[in-house]
Amino acid sequence: MNPILAILKEHNISDAKINELFQTLTENPLMAMNVITQLGIPADKLQQLMAIVMQNPALIKEAVTELGLDFAKVEAAKAQLQQ
Repeated sequence: MNPILAILKEHNISDAKINELFQTLTENPLMAMNVITQLGIPADKLQQLMAIVMQNPALIKEAVTELGLDFAKVEAAKAQLQQ
């Protein structure tokens, strides 16, 4: 299992909330931070999660693919942020 998804599951985050998080990430990455903070993950684990993502951003693509979402939307959102 993808380490990002594993941490979320470890904290009893429901599949629906995980899908919501990644759906938000694909549509509006800035709003994804709001969703993450509402999940109630302890600060130390949230920091660990962020470190994992920063060290290996490809894990986001893997998680999106594992959830059956469209990674092209992530790329489009990222391009929009860079403009």
